[in-house]
Amino acid sequence: MELPPPSTPENRPLSNPLLFSGNSNPQLAEEIAKKLKLHVGKALVSKFKNEECRIEISENVRGSEVFVVQSTCTASNGNSVNDSIMELLLMIDALKRASAARITAVVPYYGYAKQDKKTKGREPISAKVVANLLKITGAKRMVTVDLHAAQIQGFFDGPVDNLTAMPVACNYLKHEGLCDDKIVVVSPDAGGVHRAELFAKRLNSSLAIVFKRRPEPDVSEVTDIVGDVKGRIAVIVDDMISTGGTLAKAAEAILERGATAVHTIATHGIFAGEAIDVLERSKIERVIVTNTIPFPNADKHPKFVVLSIAQTLADAINRITTNRSVSELFTEDDEKKIPVITPAPPPVPA
Repeated sequence: MELPPPSTPENRPLSNPLLFSGNSNPQLAEEIAKKLKLHVGKALVSKFKNEECRIEISENVRGSEVFVVQSTCTASNGNSVNDSIMELLLMIDALKRASAARITAVVPYYGYAKQDKKTKGREPISAKVVANLLKITGAKRMVTVDLHAAQIQGFFDGPVDNLTAMPVACNYLKHEGLCDDKIVVVSPDAGGVHRAELFAKRLNSSLAIVFKRRPEPDVSEVTDIVGDVKGRIAVIVDDMISTGGTLAKAAEAILERGATAVHTIATHGIFAGEAIDVLERSKIERVIVTNTIPFPNADKHPKFVVLSIAQTLADAINRITTNRSVSELFTEDDEKKIPVITPAPPPVPA
């Protein structure tokens, strides 16, 4: 009779998963917890008077599978990107020292992702530095959404689940009738062609590409557009919206070539600087993002639409906990699994 393998931390069954959140996007963490029928763990995440982060885990985590939800972005309470990173690192360290069995960093938006390579001498590769910090503090795996560059996954020695918001986005576009021959999917640059191709395939539409050059950081100029946009609604697809200037200029160039309207959809709405004002003044009809990054007072900006990514993250966490495939979430029919809330019809006059 063959004896079972000895129990080790790697194969020992874990207790029920626990979910904790920093201050960067607590609303998203609450949504995820609700869908998992869990509660967000009690933790003190604040600052000392000298502005140092203060972390204290208030629940027993010994032997547990723990997920820490924290986008490394400007927080909903006004904390900086670097504050969000430090909160995440210190929470992971506190959990590790409290004997959590396995800690997963759930980072819906991975900051510093644009700094994934050296473009000139004497520059850091900041995305790699952040990955090293997560590893050293004790994160065994990472869950994120639409990394700016897929190769960033190679910066981590442990597993990385790079989820995509495409099913949520495509489901919304189809619900709004933005699909098939009505639209043309537009990539805002050559680097986003693969993403735009996947969107075009799912939406059964054609593809166009905007070519641009960057004379300096966060500044771009449209040089050419490849593809037919005349007589169609253009849907510009990107992974993030930072300053908004690139999209505003791309929209003008697309409309000049005969498009009837321009919508844009992106996973991460960074909206740095005056981006919201730039987009409000632009000729873009609708700006669609997800809630990987908090968008305070979104209801005051009717041009902007915020989609929830909570269900996708909850499904991924559930599959990780039960050792099931995460990639199965993103099949061709995955949009059908995501419910769409149809607006109620207007009341009938008496």
